[in-house]
Amino acid sequence: MFRTDMQLQRDVMDELRWDPAVGQSEIGVAVKDGVVTLSGEVETFAKRFAAMKAVERVVGVRAVAGDIHVHIPAAAVKTDTEIAHAAATALDWDVEVPVPAVKARVQNGWVWLEGEVDWQYQRIAAERAVQYLVGVKGVTNGIRIAPQVSAPDVKKRIETALQRSAEVEAKHITVEALDGKVTLRGTVHSFTERRDAEAAAWSAPGVHSVKDELAVV
Repeated sequence: MFRTDMQLQRDVMDELRWDPAVGQSEIGVAVKDGVVTLSGEVETFAKRFAAMKAVERVVGVRAVAGDIHVHIPAAAVKTDTEIAHAAATALDWDVEVPVPAVKARVQNGWVWLEGEVDWQYQRIAAERAVQYLVGVKGVTNGIRIAPQVSAPDVKKRIETALQRSAEVEAKHITVEALDGKVTLRGTVHSFTERRDAEAAAWSAPGVHSVKDELAVV
């Protein structure tokens, strides 16, 4: 369904107000040609993350630029040492994060994740484990996916997985796979469909890189 930029701006603002994880934050919304730019300040990195996800749920959004700054209130400010201890504990307690494969370092409230894991879901789990910690201003996920022996039929496996998904219209997606590197091309109707297609590609054995060139139309 086509949305004008003005309609899209209204829909995005309504979605931000609707999401309790975003709350009453003062977030500016600008839209041009279906590309949404968010601006303003929020109190936590988690709230910034929630705002970005909220925008991706809106029909008609083609891309999102998050120019939102995290300004932590004085009462919630933590030292880097405190954040580092909290991050280490959070990673240790998350069953999807392989220990001790992932390490965290902190500087000025920003968390860098490093290490090597076997699967993309483990990489995502590590980022999720630290992004909601008090005092965190941002997260850079530098965790690598360990090279594995790629299945000879990885392209077919991904295509079959896409066809099984209720959320993905697989006929508009092409899959290229070579030596564990996968490229997705084509069109999808929403960010949710794009995210599900990418997740299906990451789930194939031997995949250590996914290049998502899908366009949201």
